[in-house]
Amino acid sequence: MLNMKSTIAAIDFGTSKIVTLVAETSGTQRCDIVGAGISMYDGFLEGEWNNPVLLNEAIQKSIQEAEGQSKHKIREINVGVPGEFTRVYAVEATVTIQGADPRVTARHVEKIFASADKQLSPVRGVVVHRSPAWFMVDGGKKTLEPVGQKGTELKALVSFVVADTFFLDDVMARLRDLNITVSGFFSSSTGEAMLYLLEEDRDRTAVLIDIGYLCTDVMVVEGDAVIFQKTLPVGGGHIAADVAEGLSIPLVSAEQIKRDYVYGISTITQSYSVSSGDGVKTETFSQDQVAAVLEPRVDEIAELIKECITDSGIKLGNWSTIYLTGGGLSLNRGGRDYLAGRLDKPVRETIKRTIKLSSPIYASAMGLMDLIIDTIESRNVPSGGVAGGVKDFFKSLLGG
Repeated sequence: MLNMKSTIAAIDFGTSKIVTLVAETSGTQRCDIVGAGISMYDGFLEGEWNNPVLLNEAIQKSIQEAEGQSKHKIREINVGVPGEFTRVYAVEATVTIQGADPRVTARHVEKIFASADKQLSPVRGVVVHRSPAWFMVDGGKKTLEPVGQKGTELKALVSFVVADTFFLDDVMARLRDLNITVSGFFSSSTGEAMLYLLEEDRDRTAVLIDIGYLCTDVMVVEGDAVIFQKTLPVGGGHIAADVAEGLSIPLVSAEQIKRDYVYGISTITQSYSVSSGDGVKTETFSQDQVAAVLEPRVDEIAELIKECITDSGIKLGNWSTIYLTGGGLSLNRGGRDYLAGRLDKPVRETIKRTIKLSSPIYASAMGLMDLIIDTIESRNVPSGGVAGGVKDFFKSLLGG
């Protein structure tokens, strides 16, 4: 546990906004968000910043807002690496267990990670996260706590999240210009998946879809690991752009319609009104008019998600669940059900974890903060291992 009160800052880069969070942790309270700063910016696409010239200003604004709210000067910060700048590798490794009474010990777990490490390298980039999807003793049941089990062979699926060095170097340099040190880099996707998907769902392999403004992250999650991830270069912004073009209205009006749009209603009374500048002229569009220009893009996003899950090669069982988050679709009435219809599978909303910042638009930043605190807590577990439970021991073993 974090015994004394400490303050932790984290910065998360979305495709349309930068979110800085300041949290206080103490023995009594694991995490209290005392400051949040949000700065809209042009985001990134396909591994590059869309507007690198204005990026420093956006970072600074987000940080200053969080500092103002928390009354805490940020000198060190933890950085979330977005899915766009990471690649996920899932590696299977095996070790043999010997002795008169062969049982899995912490040393075997260490050996299996070392073996997985060896199989992974050489890889371009930096490993920012490493975690087990499952362990298996003698081909038995998948578990996350194998220590103490009797058997002669331990097998594991270990997931590695590898970050692009371009992102790490670039962000570090930009923060250095603001006299801020980077304490560590973390996988935002992993944080989000661990915080918002229940353990029993992850054990049955779950899918988390985060539809953002410029891109959509599709993650397959098993155990304590993201075992597959792909970033699709489409999101809510593309839906709004289609509405603007199709209805010949400004993008800002199209954004409003996209936000208000209700999916799957049969009633013809639904309509959408927007005023174009200074409230002078109000235009009204019927449900059918909007549907004709908006839904084809959503159908395309759904189709890409479906292909992505198929191409992952990961078999989802009947019990596997798909979850939706992000601001691109989950905030719309009927949006989740519409997506479910297109994917031919039920789609659930992620569990609400906090009173503060509970909107899906904060899912990535909140998941990031949770992962950081988890990591700090587990580093404080006694090295003997099992005092904080076996799972904590694994986390301390993994570091970040």
